[in-house]
Amino acid sequence: MPNYKRIFDFASRFWKRNKVLKFGFNYSPVYRRTTGRIIEISEDILFIKVKLALSYKNRNYVGSLFGGTLFSAVDPFPMFQIMQALGNDYIVWDKSAEIKFKRPAYEDLYAEFILTHQEIQEIKQQLQAQKEIEIKKCTQLTNKDKTKIYCEVIKTIYITTKSYYKEKQATKGKQ
Repeated sequence: MPNYKRIFDFASRFWKRNKVLKFGFNYSPVYRRTTGRIIEISEDILFIKVKLALSYKNRNYVGSLFGGTLFSAVDPFPMFQIMQALGNDYIVWDKSAEIKFKRPAYEDLYAEFILTHQEIQEIKQQLQAQKEIEIKKCTQLTNKDKTKIYCEVIKTIYITTKSYYKEKQATKGKQ
């Protein structure tokens, strides 16, 4: 199995991170199977837009987009954005996820992932006070002009510093 982080770090020496990520996700066998594609990603990776095109590969029994496809096409991005924004001194993990279907999708869908500088600062401040936190990020899958919401994916993300995580693991091992 390829180590995507190592590949990303190597390729980032030669190309901009956002270009490496767009190419990497869109051509990674794992993400390609979701049938989602990154169509836009900001240079700072705080904005990502994904398109999920309706095709024979992702239709369910009644011809709408398969629910698993809706989830898997948006699954990695909230955690990934936070990891990229915080850097290597932090542990970031998906803890849980919930999907709320609003209506069947018989057209291409879009999702936007926005992480603000203010959110990043709030995370860092909370970690100074609490050592480990959980945050929720909600992603909506909509039609192109955003007039219809087809589903929402709510991710609960665990975040801590690597130093606290190592300390916590060492304490666990002594018990």
